[in-house]
Amino acid sequence: MTALLAAPLQVLLLSLLGGGLYLGAVLPELPNVEQLRDVHFKEPLRVYSADGALIGEFGIQRRQPVAYADIPPLVIQAFLATEDSRFFEHGGIDLNGLVRAVLNFAVTGEKSQGGSTISMQVVRNFFLTPEKSFRRKLTEALLTLHLEQALTKEEILELYLNQIFFGHRAYGISAAAALYYNKPLNALTLAEAAMLAGIPKAPSTLNPVTDPLRARERRDYILGRMRELGFISAEQYREALATPDAARLHGTEIKLDAGYVAEMARLEIIKHFGEEAVSRGYRVITTIESPLQQAAQQALRKALHDYDERHGYRGAEARVSPETLTTDELDAVLAERPEIPGLAAGLVLSAGVREAEIYLGQGERLRLGLEAVAWARPYRRLNVRGSRPRRVDQVLAAGDLIRLRRKPEAKGRERWVLSQRPPASGALVALAPRDGAVRALVGGYAFAESKFNRALDMRRQPGSSFKPFIHAAALHEGWTPASLVLDQAMRFDTAPRWDPKNADHKELGPIRLRKALALSRNLATINLLHSVGVADAQDYLERFGFGAEALPSGLSLALGTGELSPLKLAEGYAVFANGGYHVTPWFIERIEDGAGHLLFEANPPRACEDCWYRPANAGGALTRGLRAAPLAEQIIDPRIAFQITSMLRSVIEQGTARRALALDRADIVGKTGTTNAMRDAWFAGFQSELVCVAWMGFDDFSSLGRGEFGGVGALGMWMDFMREALRNEPEALLDAPPGMVRVRIDPERGTETQAVTGLLEWVRAEYRSRLLGPEPVWIAERVSEPPAAPAPRLLDDLF
Repeated sequence: MTALLAAPLQVLLLSLLGGGLYLGAVLPELPNVEQLRDVHFKEPLRVYSADGALIGEFGIQRRQPVAYADIPPLVIQAFLATEDSRFFEHGGIDLNGLVRAVLNFAVTGEKSQGGSTISMQVVRNFFLTPEKSFRRKLTEALLTLHLEQALTKEEILELYLNQIFFGHRAYGISAAAALYYNKPLNALTLAEAAMLAGIPKAPSTLNPVTDPLRARERRDYILGRMRELGFISAEQYREALATPDAARLHGTEIKLDAGYVAEMARLEIIKHFGEEAVSRGYRVITTIESPLQQAAQQALRKALHDYDERHGYRGAEARVSPETLTTDELDAVLAERPEIPGLAAGLVLSAGVREAEIYLGQGERLRLGLEAVAWARPYRRLNVRGSRPRRVDQVLAAGDLIRLRRKPEAKGRERWVLSQRPPASGALVALAPRDGAVRALVGGYAFAESKFNRALDMRRQPGSSFKPFIHAAALHEGWTPASLVLDQAMRFDTAPRWDPKNADHKELGPIRLRKALALSRNLATINLLHSVGVADAQDYLERFGFGAEALPSGLSLALGTGELSPLKLAEGYAVFANGGYHVTPWFIERIEDGAGHLLFEANPPRACEDCWYRPANAGGALTRGLRAAPLAEQIIDPRIAFQITSMLRSVIEQGTARRALALDRADIVGKTGTTNAMRDAWFAGFQSELVCVAWMGFDDFSSLGRGEFGGVGALGMWMDFMREALRNEPEALLDAPPGMVRVRIDPERGTETQAVTGLLEWVRAEYRSRLLGPEPVWIAERVSEPPAAPAPRLLDDLF
């Protein structure tokens, strides 16, 4: 008998000893569940405008962590009913539920609720791999027991509801409610809570979007369990069962089209906080103003469409045979067309002499008359178009896949017109000259189409928009706006030969600096730079923040042959706009972590606030967020900033930007710019509250075509933006800074005169007796002169 008992006893002792040794080896390797007290859920990086509009969200997982106290009891009960009804009663491993699950599996062959508790799922989700082995099962059980000792039931349930996967990249119950129902948790109905509770069992097949029938069956089962457990009444149960489900996918609602800025913010976060920071739930608040950003986007797209219409219609995107297709097939054809913001895809069903019928999809049709296609002269090649259409069917034919856009008309109305995706590109940036805050930035027609940020990353020749800096260098060396410079060709012994000309191929001879800049005379600016000296000019222009790539060595510098971005050009113009201070562009106001704690807040150097422009009356809505800040470095004499501002006003009054007079504001100034072969068109200008630079061109450096000067497309873009940006802004006044005197000058000779036909000019006091500058150009007195017509005042009471 003793011998019979000895063998089993030895086996038991050996088993206990082996189990103890195994546990002794496993326990030290177990992860510390205490770390779950400080778990950081992966949340997307969100980028906002200054006024709180969401402009971008980055991250693989959609998640909005929520505290247990903020989860409605109805939602908690729905999950307990389906996942772990005895959660608040067991110690992590529910033996009753486990036995029930085993028996159910033996009878039906199907797994049922009860085999795995919520605590076990938390352990599995945070610590374990999908491996199936005895060691893993033991590890899961030990960790579950440890978890129950370390955390409260509420803490465990909070972890569970924030971690579980709901399909379509949504993690956590709050993100799921937003994704499927576009609601916060406290707005969910009983039926919706039950529907969401059913998804985690099989997120890819039990969600109400992928398989509504199976998802509803699962929902109804959970409602039944809630009724059985006494969580809801019989009446609530019946009402919820009868409720139709309205789930659909609700993507993150981007409130403001500013994809280029959002990407800039993402790259800055990675640069300063690392790649992993994109999934930490950081909030980036930018300096972008929603109304200005919208105006910038609209102005750029309108300018590109206007350019496109000046150069002709390139034809349909594709062709199909609509007569052989059903409505569903037509819808499918249109759905395959790439999305282009502002441009709807349409299919021509029929076209006649007077109109065409267009199908827009989902049963919507419209008719286009001749006025909607009147611009569509056939594109032949650059600078060559066909005849203006006299019939609609000369432009459109049945089966054409086309683009349409809504064109604004008077009194806020719009009408559909034929359009196409413009092949040219554009950029627009606007910043506050007082501190460099970027208020609007558009790097192309649409970020979704092209990620290349032309406002920031592009390097192009600025052309004549760079001339104000050459004139500023000359003023610094002792020239005045009244000084004469020769607008005539110089002989250059260079290889290859350089033979610059004016745009009109004419020479005006001696001409005042003010007039030379207003009329954008190339030869005059080259001669001026020659007199100043290229090296001296380069030294002076480095103050504006320009690097070597923007300041080539040679007289071609006068024509803007360096390379810079629109943002860098705006940085330079800001010096003129703020009275001579250098401010560096910036666009991130502050950064917060997922809990709202401040990680960074900008406080950049700022120009003197009350030393320059002043409003004609109280107001100034664009000046926001001003607080104590360090003073920026004043890099040029404020009197030179004043003189350049005045000379840039002459560009609008009498020069290459006279179109801007249509804005009917005396406080806007700027300069056009065009490069060789019309490859680039620029307009750079400012008002007291905004510096704005607009650019148009082709990414491959192709020509924009004949007549596409900066004063056409780029100026049109700038005007459309500034019209909206300054709509409620009072005109600003600019007083001459101390140390300046107003002199009446002879408009032909640049010398002081007492004649009533003279022009009033502000000059620095020390140069009143040297108006013609260090290298005077003299015009001899004529014996008799015909009486001159009164010349327009260039400076008197302009501001």
